Amino acid sequence: MEQAYLNLATALSAVGGSFDDVAKVTVYVVDWTGSKMAALMDGAGRVAARLGSFPVRPMTLVGVAALAEPDLLVEVEAIAVLA
Repeated sequence: MEQAYLNLATALSAVGGSFDDVAKVTVYVVDWTGSKMAALMDGAGRVAARLGSFPVRPMTLVGVAALAEPDLLVEVEAIAVLA
């Protein structure tokens, strides 16, 4: 989760944005169970500490059987609005 959010921060920065511009986040988690929530929030908290902005806006969490890349366990999709 942490690396996915850091990658998103890099993408946002490349277009002049930041997490402050994010309107909605969708997180896809392989084999989701409620016990994974603490780890997800810990990762988001570490990103917040590092970047100075908490990377969770309105968020949808979707449990999936697999992602397109078999080695990935988490995918983060964001909609950002840049002026």
